[in-house]
Amino acid sequence: MANLSIEQTQEQARNLLNSRIESVTALVKARQRIADLQEQLAEAEKEDKRAYVRATKDGWSADELKKLGLENSAATTRRRNNRKQSAALSPSDQASTTGEEQE
Repeated sequence: MANLSIEQTQEQARNLLNSRIESVTALVKARQRIADLQEQLAEAEKEDKRAYVRATKDGWSADELKKLGLENSAATTRRRNNRKQSAALSPSDQASTTGEEQE
């Protein structure tokens, strides 16, 4: 049997663990970035809603704003989210949410 060195084996084990730690660290950083961006998006959406309300209080109608390309983003977001949810559901799931039965 070959001569095994405890120190060399430990060093090899540490190197393997370090590479695994690096990959999980990268994953944590990516997930944190997503969480940070989601938080920023939520804040931006709140500010957009406040600005839209201010514009309507200043006399702009919803139709005028829409003609300017400034549709109420809350309504757009709701429709987009509903479409995403519908697309994500299987036909049987869609039937159960609409009260229909699959045949």
